Formats: sequence, C-alpha cells, structure tokens
Amino acid sequence: MTSKEQERYGRQILLDEIGAAGQEKLKKARVLIAGAGGLGSPISIYLAAAGVGFLRVVDLDEVSLSNLNRQILYKTEDQGRKKATTAAAVLAKLNPRIRIEGLVETITPGNVLNLAEGCCLIMDAMDNFSARYLLNEAALEMEIPYIYGGIHGLEGALTTIIPGKTACLKCIFPSAPPPSVVPVLGATAGVIGTLQAMEAVKYITGAGDLLADRLLTFDGYSMQFREIKIRPDPECDCCAANHADQG
Repeated sequence: MTSKEQERYGRQILLDEIGAAGQEKLKKARVLIAGAGGLGSPISIYLAAAGVGFLRVVDLDEVSLSNLNRQILYKTEDQGRKKATTAAAVLAKLNPRIRIEGLVETITPGNVLNLAEGCCLIMDAMDNFSARYLLNEAALEMEIPYIYGGIHGLEGALTTIIPGKTACLKCIFPSAPPPSVVPVLGATAGVIGTLQAMEAVKYITGAGDLLADRLLTFDGYSMQFREIKIRPDPECDCCAANHADQG
C-alpha cells in the first residue's frame, strides 16, 4: 500500500476489523452496481470513497430534472446526459485511484450474466422488480452475494443474500408489486443506499455481521429500524434446489 493510499484511507484502516489487510481486500474487489439513481448514488459514492478497486455502474437512463431530489451524483447541468457515464466521470474525480466502468445498458436475461462476470458482489439499486429478479437469478447461478435495497416515501428496507445459505429475493418477494411511480424523499435513498454500501464493505473485509436472513426495515416517519427474520422458502422456484444441494 502506498503512502497516498494510507493517507486517503487512514481513518477506516484504524478500524481493527478493517486494517491494512481489509483495505487490500477492498482494493482487489470488483463490484457491480445495478442502477445509478437514488440508491446507486450513495452506494457508488461510498464504495468509491472506501477504495473498492473496480466499480461497474450499469444504467440506461438519462438524467432528468425529476431525479435531482435524490440522485446526488448529478447536477442541474447534467440533464440529458447518460447516468452511467456521468456517474463514472464523477466517481473518477472522487477517487482517481480506482477503476470505474459506466455501461449504458438495460439489464436483460441476455446480458445479466456478462454484467456480473468477474464481480464478487452485486449491489441492487434498481427501481423495478423485473430487473431485480434477473439480478437475483444471476447471483444464484454465479454464486455471487447480492445486496438488496428498496425505498418508498420515508420507508426502506435492505438485506444481504448469500446464495445457498440465505433466503433469496424470490423467497422474500414471491411476486412483484404492480409498477408505479414511487414517491421518495431523497434522504430515504441516502439512508438505505448508505447502509447497502456499509454491508458491501463488511462483506468484502469480513468486518461485523451481515444482514443474512434478516430484512432490516427503516421507518423515517417514526425514526425506527426493525429487523424481520426471513427463511428460505423450500418451494421457491429460484433457490430451493440450491438449498437442497447444500443439505
């Protein structure tokens, strides 16, 4: 580790649970961030700041004025620009010591495995369940941990899915909610996205306990967190076979 890296990451290296060894793990890590919006903004900012060595940011959309209450990667003058490439440029300025790949793509059954190829972790920052289910299936097939996060208004939730060990996304949400324009306070995206980034750092470095088989919910109206225990569904059409193999 160079002296510049020691200076840049010094405060987190001071943590016994991370230290120099954990920082090296972060440097070698490759993470897929699916979505560069409300959740993807704090996720990518904090993973870049923490020194995760490679971030692949995937998003098809362009920045619009309606994004700016919560998508803190972007400025007013970024309207009309592609989110993925704009995000990559912003993150590269934040931390030029890491590699950022911004891909302007829709996540589909035909490309999801390629997008996750070479990554050790999948971060779910999507706003639709069709893409979330594809990420879930890719995580299970490729045995890559998957960190889910979702928000609505002043409420949100997150969990960490470990293929073969925990419930998968389909166990928790067997069917997708109807598509709609979701109300969101920007700070809610900040809370959940930041916690997802923390889970990612914990997974990569081995620090602390992950939200495995635990759904952490946040209620911003009452400022309360609640933990819901979750279990693999033995009849899940996505992961039941994985758990049977483990058994």
